[in-house]
Amino acid sequence: MILQENYNLKNKNTFGLEVSAKYYCEIYSIAELKEVLEQVKDEKILLLGGGSNILFTKNFEGCAIQFNKKGISKISEDKDFVLLEVFAGELWDDFVAYCVANNFYGVENLSLIPGTVGAAPIQNIGAYGQEFKDTFFALNGIYLNDGTEKTFFKSSCLFEYRSSIFKHELKNKFLITSVVFRLKKNHELNIRYGSIEQELKNIGKTSPMLIDVRNIVIKIRQEKLPDPKVLGNSGSFFKNPEIEESQYEKLKEDFPSMKGFPASYDKIKIPAGWLIEQCGWKGKRIGNVGVHEHQALVLVNYGRAEGKEILQLAQAIKNDVYQRFQIQLEEEVNIV
Repeated sequence: MILQENYNLKNKNTFGLEVSAKYYCEIYSIAELKEVLEQVKDEKILLLGGGSNILFTKNFEGCAIQFNKKGISKISEDKDFVLLEVFAGELWDDFVAYCVANNFYGVENLSLIPGTVGAAPIQNIGAYGQEFKDTFFALNGIYLNDGTEKTFFKSSCLFEYRSSIFKHELKNKFLITSVVFRLKKNHELNIRYGSIEQELKNIGKTSPMLIDVRNIVIKIRQEKLPDPKVLGNSGSFFKNPEIEESQYEKLKEDFPSMKGFPASYDKIKIPAGWLIEQCGWKGKRIGNVGVHEHQALVLVNYGRAEGKEILQLAQAIKNDVYQRFQIQLEEEVNIV
């Protein structure tokens, strides 16, 4: 464990922003975490995952900690299910590839999502009809304030759409060290999502396998989303908003092409990308920042942007969407 000062975080955030942390430390165990916390006990703490869901608007005046221990182990298995413990430093897509290779079902639609396994519960990541919580069993970690270790089960995590207790009440207060997944072993695929169904028809697959679904999801994501190694971005910048059904019905009168999907109770989920596109932002560039030409949910850094510029762009988009639709967009990324 080495505590580094004035550490450049450009390679630790997928926007590729030139920012630094007063201190930075890469750790691989709880013992190392306790050691570094003792050294920086008067500093603010920022827990870093893969840096794919964070927007730095300034240098971080504290200690950024990255838990990078990797590994996947089998806890138990029967004819229907398998329990896997995965260390938090494991790359999410490497874990998905492992599951597909071993015919474990439940995370294949989440292929190619960037970031680490330890960061996945924070956002309750999701795509193409699957969410992290669907296969979640438990997670292990440690409170930063007193070093207490704890196991969280699903009911205690307060999972919601792109949200959890770790994103709010326990933000930068609890370090996730490993996650336990309960995956299916039977042939049960979620291929009802429109673009997946269409791609299966295109390739003539009537009885797809796990690897087929993974390859299709990867293809769709690569066609729609820019590679952060080429063009700095954090994936979807905004959540899909949920509005009252009554408001949705009124909006449909003025905007017949607006799509909506049933959410919780009497709420309707509206595609944020559609709202942004209707306001003319898709493909628009302002100086060093812009909205991606193929996906209006993605804000991009054209190479020399500052975080404040991206935040200003996001606010301008939010203002336009609200003015036209009276819908308030909410950022999905963590703003520092």
